Amino acid sequence: MAKQFLLLNLIALSFSCVVLAFEPSPLQDFCVADPASPVKVNGLACKDPKSVTAEDFYFSGLHLAGNTSNTFGSKVTAVNVAQVPGLNTLGISLVRIDYAPWGINPPHTHPRATEILTVLEGSLQVGFVTSNPENRLITKVLTKGDVFVFPIGLVHYQRNVGYGNAVAIAALSSQNPGVITIANAVFGSEPAIETDILAKAFQVDESLASLIQSKF
Repeated sequence: MAKQFLLLNLIALSFSCVVLAFEPSPLQDFCVADPASPVKVNGLACKDPKSVTAEDFYFSGLHLAGNTSNTFGSKVTAVNVAQVPGLNTLGISLVRIDYAPWGINPPHTHPRATEILTVLEGSLQVGFVTSNPENRLITKVLTKGDVFVFPIGLVHYQRNVGYGNAVAIAALSSQNPGVITIANAVFGSEPAIETDILAKAFQVDESLASLIQSKF
């Protein structure tokens, strides 16, 4: 009986450690980020609560359209702990995404967050790819008011499939979700991944792999 009790306690402790290892619940009302602090922690050190003001929890400008005059025809406006210090330790952030006609938010992942996206204007084709070995594409066309979820860590994308501009708002389950754009990471790393490795991985000639690298 004692052994069973000990085993149950160990299981409970292990489970709690796994849960808390991601983004632990705050132990105070807030922990406004202090970017100037020399203290290095997983996240950002807390500002003195007595010096906290409403501005630490505030962001203005999300109503403004982003500039989509770029290669992808999209613009992501982030509202995370870098813009709103009061998000520190709260495990949530926000982005606005603007899309020109047929613009894309290219395949990418968020290593630290699940994303839930809502279409405000236009029509978007969205999709994510499941992990190996299945690599199944799950995709859907969304219109105004539709919501779609991208699970944490999975490669996903959006494309404006309308002839007008599109706008979406997305919430992410981390104060600092991170983003890894697949093409940039693979072909634009610094220092560069050896061309022969990329050629074998993508099953193309080295000359083609080198050409793609040159674009990043």
